[in-house]
Amino acid sequence: MPLSEQEQRLLDEMERHLLHNDADVVSAPSGDRALSYRNLVYGALLLLAGVGGLIVGVVLGDVWGVVVGVVGFAAMLGGVMLAVTPVRRSASSTPTERAPRKARGSASFMDRMNDRWDRRQDGR
Repeated sequence: MPLSEQEQRLLDEMERHLLHNDADVVSAPSGDRALSYRNLVYGALLLLAGVGGLIVGVVLGDVWGVVVGVVGFAAMLGGVMLAVTPVRRSASSTPTERAPRKARGSASFMDRMNDRWDRRQDGR
């Protein structure tokens, strides 16, 4: 169902307002940095190992317990830092190489929603 003229004007005004005030939220990340799934997995494993070391340190309780606890805490901190630190994208992952992947039908949710919106606006 197409939007009325008043609804369309209101939608356009809201989009302009959002782009003007929250441009960083609306725009896609355009930098050459992205999170790596491999780093997320390694970071999560290191975090879990650190939690284990912290628990072992509490159980030991003596001087060795303090040492193991501090090492466990450092491992936890390192795991979180590894998981959330973005890495540079390689030169091989250019946007031209990612375009065929979308053409095969594995488009993202937002791409599919944008396509549906465009088809609705065109009256198809």
